[in-house]
Amino acid sequence: MTNDVEKRWHDPPMFRAAVTYVVAVIAVAAICFAFYAIPEDHSIIAAVLVPAVLFAGGVGAFVQTYRVWKIRGTWPIWHGAGWFLFALFLVCLSVPGSAITD
Repeated sequence: MTNDVEKRWHDPPMFRAAVTYVVAVIAVAAICFAFYAIPEDHSIIAAVLVPAVLFAGGVGAFVQTYRVWKIRGTWPIWHGAGWFLFALFLVCLSVPGSAITD
């Protein structure tokens, strides 16, 4: 049994799952950004989708954190994934702002 305050959080399959999830969420957000940036008319809806996808991905990672915590798994991996997506969400909040000013 692993205590929450221990530093032995070594679970390669859980880490791979979290990294795959984060990369998939970022890929969907990048596709939304491409739909905003490439056309000449700059769709505001596509611009709003970029931070929305990242926010939803962060919430999904935190839901998975809770699920893994309930089964006494290595939940800090998913917790870190959620915070990474939330930080990226905050950075990408400028995308809809730039779409409005265009």
